[in-house]
Amino acid sequence: QVQLVESGGGLVQAGGSLRLSCAASGRAFTTNAMGWFRQAPGNERESVAAISSSGGLTRYADSVKGRFTISRDNAKNTVYLQMNSLKPEDTAVYYCAMRYVGSLANYESPSAFGYWGQGTQVTVSS
Repeated sequence: QVQLVESGGGLVQAGGSLRLSCAASGRAFTTNAMGWFRQAPGNERESVAAISSSGGLTRYADSVKGRFTISRDNAKNTVYLQMNSLKPEDTAVYYCAMRYVGSLANYESPSAFGYWGQGTQVTVSS
């Protein structure tokens, strides 16, 4: 059974930074691509960033390019999302997700990910 546990969310002023972490257990972390999604009230869940199993490939939503960085530490079974220059529109619940495969094909679709964390709230005040 895979468990994904997010941490690092909170309240921050616009322009500030947060670093989200997602610790994985129960499955070979190093063979699976990982992603971060977010969902604001009334909106669909959207892809924020994704990273291949090796960490060599990353993808970002246009809205966060240049501000967010996804990374992973396979020795610690952890994936990170560094969020800088935060904006009020970044406010959402952020979810960590794991794919069954290591590639990033179809990474923007939530249905391409088989395991999900419980989510962590990020609130950016103006």
